[in-house]
Amino acid sequence: MKPQTHIIWFKRDLRVQDHLPLVQAAILGNVLPLYIVEPEMWQRPDSSRRHWHFIHDSLLDLQQALTSLGAPLVVRIGQTLQILDQLYHQIGHFTLWSHEETGNGWTYQRDKNVAHWCRARGVKWHEIPNNGVVRRLKSRDNWAGIRNNRMAVPVLEHPPSLTAARGLEPGYLPHKSDPLFGTDIIGSVQTGGRNEAQRTLESFLRERSRRYMQSISKPGISARHCSRLSAHLAFGTLSVREVEHATKAKIQMLQESNDPEAIFHRRNLSAFLSRLAWRCHFVQKLEQRPDIEYHCMHSAFENMREPHFRDDFFQAWQSGHTGYPLVDACMRSLHENGWITFRMRAMLVSFASYHLWLDWRKTAPFLARLFTDYEPGIHYSQFQMQSGVTGINAIRMYNPVKQSMDQDPQGKFLRRYLPELRDVPDSFLHQPWRMGTSPKGYPVPIIVHEDAIRHARAEISKRWKEVGFSEESRAVNRQLGSRSKPPTRRKQQKKTTTSQLSLDL
Repeated sequence: MKPQTHIIWFKRDLRVQDHLPLVQAAILGNVLPLYIVEPEMWQRPDSSRRHWHFIHDSLLDLQQALTSLGAPLVVRIGQTLQILDQLYHQIGHFTLWSHEETGNGWTYQRDKNVAHWCRARGVKWHEIPNNGVVRRLKSRDNWAGIRNNRMAVPVLEHPPSLTAARGLEPGYLPHKSDPLFGTDIIGSVQTGGRNEAQRTLESFLRERSRRYMQSISKPGISARHCSRLSAHLAFGTLSVREVEHATKAKIQMLQESNDPEAIFHRRNLSAFLSRLAWRCHFVQKLEQRPDIEYHCMHSAFENMREPHFRDDFFQAWQSGHTGYPLVDACMRSLHENGWITFRMRAMLVSFASYHLWLDWRKTAPFLARLFTDYEPGIHYSQFQMQSGVTGINAIRMYNPVKQSMDQDPQGKFLRRYLPELRDVPDSFLHQPWRMGTSPKGYPVPIIVHEDAIRHARAEISKRWKEVGFSEESRAVNRQLGSRSKPPTRRKQQKKTTTSQLSLDL
């Protein structure tokens, strides 16, 4: 009898290490590693050539790794169900293996269609949990324990060898410049691939993380001292478990070190570990509520901003011409590099949502295309939180001038990305309109900060005061809220003295 083929469908898990579907399939028989380039996905508003550049690098490394194990990667271009049908007729009945994916609405529907296809043909599809996201979670109270138990499992080595399914052409990997992936990108793209991921992790743990917490909010120096692992985690060249294990091993080594700086290094790495856990926490929200890509977590905020959309504001924000230097420098930096630190991402979203009153459903796909490390679960969860539409999070309205002075006091980042301001005196750099005449080529502010924030607070406050708001907020929190320890009574009393709507960071 011909041995059955086991197809390993690679999606956002572009590695052979710590890959349980690959390990289990390799034990059972012939394997066919498969990657499907889906043209329809690349036409979605949150997809861009920048993502493909990173994926292309990663697939080259994956091809090499699989070939060295004995089963080259098979690449197919087309609609997933059609590709599976073709393979079904070519190789006969097979078993399908993959990691669970928490992607955007399109991939969610695609996977539901694949599940239906498998049931109709009697094909067994093994979907293996990936990282700390729990499918069909019964209670959010249980999530942290499940996540931590998964992280404690030893990292899996790749199979020593693979027995390849025979008789199939490997196909070809589209070039980075293929028109299938949209228009040309602007600027550079972070290098992808397993080899680069390992180098990046090693350099972060060895040296760059020493100033992690000091630099995490600084738009200029954060690019060096942050981990820069986000894109590798988003596309799976590293697993979260691999990063967590490596970080804990480094912390253990530092505990045994005589280096007087070791204690500070450990604290920085511990802070990084907490952010790894928060990463899973936010992706879990999309896993439980796939609709948050399209609908506010709290229904009171539906139709709040949509009727007031201004295309001129949207265009100025997109291109980095709002008249607020830090907002514009961050946006131009994103166009050039595809990455910026978290606080500056939050500030960009806050400015669009509160100052410009733009609906997050318009701004989120645009930034998704710019972010090399676009992870749908983090992206939409954070967009809703920073736009104030969850009903369970404090409202954070960033003051772009204060942020500019706090995070780039010498103006190095501003002058790098805003050549129009290079000759502006230091005393006016963060507020060039105060000179009386706008620098040549740079716009005056398109909105007055104080007026915009006053309007935003009033509109948000209306929703918080609506009948039934609190009841729905509690329901959202039960399903999606963090289960971290509540503040102490003293901290709680301090918190209640300040309105959640008065934050002006």
